[in-house]
Amino acid sequence: MAYLSLGSNLGDRETNLRTALEQLGQLGEVTAVSSLYETEPVEVSDQPWFLNCAAALKTNLMPKQLLSHMLKIEQAMGRRRTIPKGPRIIDIDILLLGNSVIHAAQLDVPHPSLHLRRFVLEPLAEIAPEVRHPVLKRTARELLQGLPRDSGAVKKQGRVSDF
Repeated sequence: MAYLSLGSNLGDRETNLRTALEQLGQLGEVTAVSSLYETEPVEVSDQPWFLNCAAALKTNLMPKQLLSHMLKIEQAMGRRRTIPKGPRIIDIDILLLGNSVIHAAQLDVPHPSLHLRRFVLEPLAEIAPEVRHPVLKRTARELLQGLPRDSGAVKKQGRVSDF
């Protein structure tokens, strides 16, 4: 089971997320999708707010294959990596992949910032509150509860329509 984070802050953000989720469905079975959360940008603050969600994907792909397919989805949707952490049509990150711990070129699982980001943990804890971080040995719910209150604005917006 792969747990993914999706975000968009350009164009029709909800449609971008829905399109990415539909494309991810070709890589396996999307078994859960969180509510949408509007979130303030982190690190590069001079950009539009994001719409984020988390998804659970049951897949037989190997980690690097999954990453490769996700990058192709982003590219096909028009993502251009011109400004690190800058505005983007779509961003898809692997948060967790079963109990795997992977440190390879272009792929770190669990996501190295997972435990620090409210915009990731709120949607993840919604769909998989008891999923455990394989290194920190804490659940998504515990990680979320351990964040400082001022760790970024995250506003629940509702569900992804038509998914």
